[in-house]
Amino acid sequence: MTPSLPASRRRLIALAGAGLAAAALLMPAAASAEAWPAKPVKVIVNFPPGGAADQLARLVGQPLSEALGQPVVIENRGGANGNIGGEAVARSTPDGYTLLMSSGGMVSVNPHLYQKMSFDPAKDLVPVAAAARVLVYLVVRPDLPPKNVQEFTAYLKARPGKLSYGSPGVGSSPHLAGEMFKSQTGTFATHVPYRGAAPALQDLLAGQIDFYFDPGIALQHVKAGKLRMLAVGSPKRSPLFPDVPTLDEAGFKGFDADTVFGFYAPSGTPQPVIAKLNAEINKVLAMPAVQERIAQLGGEAAPGTPEAFHERAMADSVRFGAIIKERNIRAD
Repeated sequence: MTPSLPASRRRLIALAGAGLAAAALLMPAAASAEAWPAKPVKVIVNFPPGGAADQLARLVGQPLSEALGQPVVIENRGGANGNIGGEAVARSTPDGYTLLMSSGGMVSVNPHLYQKMSFDPAKDLVPVAAAARVLVYLVVRPDLPPKNVQEFTAYLKARPGKLSYGSPGVGSSPHLAGEMFKSQTGTFATHVPYRGAAPALQDLLAGQIDFYFDPGIALQHVKAGKLRMLAVGSPKRSPLFPDVPTLDEAGFKGFDADTVFGFYAPSGTPQPVIAKLNAEINKVLAMPAVQERIAQLGGEAAPGTPEAFHERAMADSVRFGAIIKERNIRAD
């Protein structure tokens, strides 16, 4: 008969066994994170090609691919104000091989717009890294008479409902900027939602709509004289157009329709993978060529931690949620 072990010895053996079991459970995750990436990484952009999200994904994707030693494949899945692409990532395997590039509106705006969503972006997605703060610019057709915001406001008031403005979709930051503007000026114009920023810009250039709160993709046309910029819908002036006032400076106090674009991963993605992605994306954003290109798009690079990205989204949720409620904006 085996003599019984002292109670203290039995407790030590039990603790050791528990520690080995816990280590065994952690080893696969740690090993997979250490080996990551072992294959191409897919980035789903939840808006069509040509918009700010698409351009940022491709701008960051190439140097990120070189840093990771694996291809970074960009795939566009637009629709439903980003929900289609967002759900695809939220439902994907949380292994770091499927990421989302989106405006912060996925988390800060869509829950206010939709009575029902097939996923919860705040729970089913986790922030990885912010990419850029995207400013919005009030631009108009060059054949319109107004030369400044005050003249434009008077022009709108004299023609209620006769002018139209475009946006990348219901609840997008350009749409909400338009609603903020109408709210503060007491004017009315018809909103025309598009499936992305690029189609809205094309119709503005073609004269099918009258004005647009541009997220940066129209700036080359402003410089070429094909569009006229009246103001910046952001808290500070753009270094590209230092003589163009902000709407706040023009008398619309507190006007801020900026949004932060960035990368998300499905909830449950290993933390070491998220940490590695965040570090590498921040390195890319520190590259002078990348910063210069983001500036050319009218924005500014926004490196930082996932936590800071999340805090910004929550602050935007309060800000944008207020205008959505005031204007009774619904997407379903």
